[in-house]
Amino acid sequence: MINNPVPLLHDYLINSAHQNGAKVALVCDGHRVTYDQLEAWSNAVAHHLVEAGVERGDRVMIFADNTVDAAVSFWAVLKANAIVCLINPLTKPDKLGYLLNDCQPTALITQTRLYATFREPARHCPSLRRVIVSGPLDDADLNALLHAVRWNTVTANEHDAAPARRCIDIDLAAIVYTSGSTGEPKGVMLTHRNMMTACSSVSSYLDVRDDEVILNALPLAFDYGLYQMIMAVRAGARLVLERSFAFPAETLRRVAEERVTGFPGVPTMFSTLLQLESLKSYDLSSIRYVTSTGAALPVRHLEQLRHTFPGARIYSMYGLTECKRCTYLPPEDLDRKPSSVGIAIPNTEMWIVDERDQRVGAGIAGQLVIRGATVMKGYWRKPEATAKKLKPGPLPGEQVLYTGDYCQMDADGYLYFVSRSDEVIKSRGEKVAPKEVESALLDIPGIREAAVVGVPDDLLGHAIKAFVVVDQVRPIDAKQIQRECHKRLESFMVPKYVVIVPELARTDTGKINKRELITG
Repeated sequence: MINNPVPLLHDYLINSAHQNGAKVALVCDGHRVTYDQLEAWSNAVAHHLVEAGVERGDRVMIFADNTVDAAVSFWAVLKANAIVCLINPLTKPDKLGYLLNDCQPTALITQTRLYATFREPARHCPSLRRVIVSGPLDDADLNALLHAVRWNTVTANEHDAAPARRCIDIDLAAIVYTSGSTGEPKGVMLTHRNMMTACSSVSSYLDVRDDEVILNALPLAFDYGLYQMIMAVRAGARLVLERSFAFPAETLRRVAEERVTGFPGVPTMFSTLLQLESLKSYDLSSIRYVTSTGAALPVRHLEQLRHTFPGARIYSMYGLTECKRCTYLPPEDLDRKPSSVGIAIPNTEMWIVDERDQRVGAGIAGQLVIRGATVMKGYWRKPEATAKKLKPGPLPGEQVLYTGDYCQMDADGYLYFVSRSDEVIKSRGEKVAPKEVESALLDIPGIREAAVVGVPDDLLGHAIKAFVVVDQVRPIDAKQIQRECHKRLESFMVPKYVVIVPELARTDTGKINKRELITG
């Protein structure tokens, strides 16, 4: 056992359970889970993982909806001295197979509902020593998997404490996958120190308290959603975990019933919410703060949010997975700087550089650089991509994050987002790599060429627009193309617009000219 007086990420749960174990920690799917229960169940799963051969530094993948079991599993993996990797339940089999082979997890924790998606990828992942499945599953389907066991079997064994601690705070706690400009997912490596620093920083400016009731309708696989749970557990608060925001009226009813105080969301969610005719019929007076990230909120939406939640502080924020959060706009600055994404979060520094890596002054656009303990360790198994993002900082021996985002600052030090240096599109708060969508389009019989761009959209932030050249011998229309995309892609990646064109505009060098496609 390591003599480690410095806390690790899962100590948030251990401490909250010790201080107030009978308090409700989690509300989900009609279940009310106390801190004692969350602690006990995560201990049981952690011990099972260790007994199944999971060792320090091994990866454990969680492929599940927002459920009690998924929340328990997150803390269990950390207690097993392993690295947690949460995967969006919308992920398709081919992509899941890629992620399994890239991450090489020792264990997979998943659920029956996703059986058709994970069955074949899991069977062809040689690193797996254990597959834990929650939900009803008949013996034949369970036996069709290698090293599989039911969730109820795992949690039946009680343990008073977590397995022996073998990690220190610079060890990896999580790998969070994000799509890059190439369309190939990249695993952002985050240490315990990274995640604890980010959590304490964001919690400090939001003033998250132990009497907080935080609503989370965002996927736990989305780092913004994951940190809602981490912040709640750190404070000893209550998390109301929703499967999704698919039924906004139900979510608002939960806000009223649970007297929710913290409401995080993305522009898509707020746009949908503000259009509800029944919005005024719900008691939302308990909301103390509202946060938004993923894309800039239109000024009119900010005003509508302030009207809808008159007693709440509205926080507009900006960040990226590689450092969790870059900036926040203090609510008192909304009126004087409504289009700004704010100032650096506590314990973080930022500056802007030009193409020669020289710092620039106010009003000049350049690449944003972030310095602080929130900056990732690198990309999993991608040293070349890591070297492009992490570069030597101003002090000897340190590395800082070159975000790839172009921004500018005003004379007061407030940041304004300009554009991304790559083609990644932010839609519905999710990152979408055009190449991944283009590859799916080209897989559809009848499509010869495809180009994907993002176009401004009041509801989505940016909408996915596809230009395709179809084979005249095997004609296919726009609606058919969208249906085929739904079979191949997560829902947020499916093009909202499909335009069939005779040919794609190209540059003099023969490359597809996406700028002309957008403007033409």
